[in-house]
Amino acid sequence: MTKLFAEKLLRCVTGLALFGIGITLFIRADLGLAPWDIFHTGVAERLDISVGIVIVGTGLLLLLLWIPLRQKPGLGTILNALEIGLMVNVSKQFIGETNNLVVRLLLVLAGLVVVGIGTAMYLGSDLGSGPRDGIMLGMTKRKFFGRFLSIRLARTLIEVTVLVVGQLLGGKVGIGTVVFMFGIGPLVQFLLPFVSVRHSQPA
Repeated sequence: MTKLFAEKLLRCVTGLALFGIGITLFIRADLGLAPWDIFHTGVAERLDISVGIVIVGTGLLLLLLWIPLRQKPGLGTILNALEIGLMVNVSKQFIGETNNLVVRLLLVLAGLVVVGIGTAMYLGSDLGSGPRDGIMLGMTKRKFFGRFLSIRLARTLIEVTVLVVGQLLGGKVGIGTVVFMFGIGPLVQFLLPFVSVRHSQPA
């Protein structure tokens, strides 16, 4: 294992762990989930199956959309499918619920920051994006109406679409949903250059 690969793997694993912790912060805030989690819970309730199964199944189906977008899966893609759900289960044992509205609002903001950092870290590791972020990256490489989309715009469009479908399926929407939907794209775009592996290597 080379030093560069070890650094990439460490960033990827750490980023995905933070992503899972960030999701737990949103869950504990109970002020509305992120759009994808609204979708997952909505489908789970409609099909009467666990959310975990829905998350895995959705990820596998989304990989089919990578084909027309010419995206290729990597080690990070596999780790994404396995680690995030595990970290949510683990971190929920240490992050408790609260009825204090101020604390819940702080959990939403903390969740956004942690998910943003985690997303940027594992994307910047260059080991392959997760099924959902692969769609975002693929969209930024294709022209829509004669122009390329920014990460910010592509992510926001995806989040809005998933939110609408999730809400129709009965998922819970709240202020946390709005904060995540419009905040995660700009935050990841801002953080990505700072946590990418290539920026830590000598020119």
